[in-house]
Formats: sequence, C-alpha cells, structure tokens
Amino acid sequence: MKTYHAYTKSGAEISYTDKKRWFWLLSSFFPLQALIGIYFHHITDNQLWLLLPFIIIYILAPLIDYILKEDVSNPPDEISLALDADRYYRALTYLAVPIHTLSLLVVAWWIGTQNLDWWAYLGLSIIAGIVSGLGINTGHELGHKRTNLEKNLAKFVLAIPFYGHFTIDHNQGHHRDVATPDDASSSRMGENFYQFLYREIPSAVTRSFQIETQRLSRRNQNFFCLNNQILQSYAISIALQGSIVIIFGLEMLPFLVIHNAFAWFQLSSANYIEHYGLLRLKEKSGHYERCKPHHSWNSNHIFSNLVFFHLQRHSDHHTHPTRRYQSLKHYEDLPSLPNGYLGCYLIAYLPWLWFYIMDKRLLQLNHIKGDLTKINIHPQKKIFLLDKYRHNEYQEAQESC
Repeated sequence: MKTYHAYTKSGAEISYTDKKRWFWLLSSFFPLQALIGIYFHHITDNQLWLLLPFIIIYILAPLIDYILKEDVSNPPDEISLALDADRYYRALTYLAVPIHTLSLLVVAWWIGTQNLDWWAYLGLSIIAGIVSGLGINTGHELGHKRTNLEKNLAKFVLAIPFYGHFTIDHNQGHHRDVATPDDASSSRMGENFYQFLYREIPSAVTRSFQIETQRLSRRNQNFFCLNNQILQSYAISIALQGSIVIIFGLEMLPFLVIHNAFAWFQLSSANYIEHYGLLRLKEKSGHYERCKPHHSWNSNHIFSNLVFFHLQRHSDHHTHPTRRYQSLKHYEDLPSLPNGYLGCYLIAYLPWLWFYIMDKRLLQLNHIKGDLTKINIHPQKKIFLLDKYRHNEYQEAQESC
C-alpha cells in the first residue's frame, strides 16, 4: 500500500492510504470476462460456457455489491493533488484500452473460426457488446482529461463499438444540459427504459454532430475535414471492424451489428439510471441553476465501482468533471441507488419494478419532498403522475406545512 502525506492549512500533517489501490485493476481487466467463457468452451466443447459472463455481470456482481455494501470513505481534500498525480491510476485507464481491443479481437476470432449454434453466436455477440459498453466508460474517464494522450486513447477505445461521437456529446452537450428537459441523456419520471433508449441514442448522434459542426465553423472548416474529432474516431472504427470482416468474411457483419448495438445499449442503461427524474430548477434569470451533487443518482457500492472506474460516484463527477476517478468523493444526503449499476440495469429493464422502487425514492428526496414541480417528468405521463401523486402522503405533508 502507498501512503500519501500532506499538510492542512494549520500546518498539521495528515496521511492517507488508498486501501482499494490494487483493486482498481478490476476496471482494467473486467473486460476479459468474455475470454473466460471462451476458455472453458475450448476445454469442454460445451457452448453453454460462452454465456458465463451473463452470470458474472447480472447475478454475481449485484450479489457481491449487496454483500459488500457501500464504501462512503473519502480521500482528504489536501491529498487529492498527490492522488491525482500518481501515474499508477492513469496507467490503469491506459491499460484498459488494449485490453478492450484484445477482447473484441479474440471474440471475433472465436466466432469466425468456430461452428457455433445460433444461440451461442447471438449470446457471445451480445456479451462482446456489453464488454465494449464498458469500453465507453473507459472512454468517458479518458475523454474528460486534458492531455493529448488521454484524448487520443478515448477516441480509440470509443472506436471499438463505433461510438466516436460520445466525448463531444457527453462533455459539451450532456454536462451542459444535464437534469433538464433539454437533455436527451437525462431520463424523466414515468419514462421507461425503452422509451428513453429510443429518444436518447439518435439525439446523442445529432447533438454531437451539431456541436462539432459549430466548432469547425468557428475555425472556418467544414464538417468533412481531417480535424473533425468524431470522424477521426469513426475512421478507426471502419479500419478495425473492416479488418475483422476482411479476415473472417461477411458472416462477421451480424456479429459486429449486434456487438455495436449492445455496446450502445449498455451506455444507455447507465444514462437512464444516472439522472432519473432529477431536475435543475430555473432561476429568475431564466437560466438553469448550476449542476449540484443532488442532480445525479449516486452509488457507493464497492464492487461495481471497482469495475467502472468509480463512475457510480456520479454526483461528484458532474460537480467536478475533470476530477480523476480515484479522487471522486461521497457527499451526505445524495440521491442513492438501491444497488450498483449492474443490479440497477436489471431493475430498469423491468419498467414496472423500476417505477415501483425509484418513484418512491425520487419523491422522498430531501430537496423534493413530494413536490412534483421539482421533478423532470415525462410529458406523456405528466397528467397520470400528477393525478397519482397529487394526494399522496408527500403532497399532503407539503400542503400542511
């Protein structure tokens, strides 16, 4: 373990040891889980082993999160600079990029060289997509940083699932409009995951293209130029996925389509649960209030944070977008998810269960207290939800005050 030392303003020496230092390796190596199933398929010739990652992702991970509970500890503010400067943590994000690439290539090789039943082909393709969805999270961490190396690595890892527009849309669109009706990546109360998916994915593409077009226009450049950040990543995607088709044949096209679709699906799963129903209010000036920690759903569940580069401390991320994952902090009285992201994805895929669990949590938040005017509500469900909750216990309590 490495111990960091610093001094407070009063001159007192403090020290901090990151007890999770070596466990952060899970974020880099978790994408290799598809290869575990391939290995067991190789030695047993039983194709069911190829589906093992489904059990790891959607059963074991949520169960481990439930057992280990949450970690609400924070590194001291005085230690943050030293913690951010530690190259070890950066190296783990760099390492994740070739690991994601390796994972895709090995799965493509296995699908392209083995005589798989249709269900095994489909299952392994979906798993490859889910793993590449984790790659978008790696791109998210890298894309928020200012160094050219990290920006270029973000373009490359986002190219694996053909999602090179993400950094533009996320950094300059989502972070600007988060928790408002203007943001397609912020889900609304009463909006189920599949409605959100249909709204978010095309909007993310169009918004990123608009932002990049405006940036290039200010430089007197057109959209189709070498300086286009989105097309640079798309070019890598074409080269990478085109090479897979050239090497293994046209039968790889369904695999790549499924892989890309489920990587995008994985990202939308995260986006859906991160800001559900939360709303930044408008100030007298007509502008939305500044984004605060309570405008994001947070999760301190240990295991899934260790495999997501601390993405689940999302409240601090939106408050300090450039802060590195190892330094993200927990705040008191935050909107809190009932499990880690992977467990919450399963809940979100069952809309009736999601609404049952999360609408109650949303209404009980201290900054809302049943006031539906402080919630980002799905327009098509507004009348229904107003009628449903107008006379609930929270609204009655509000009216009695």
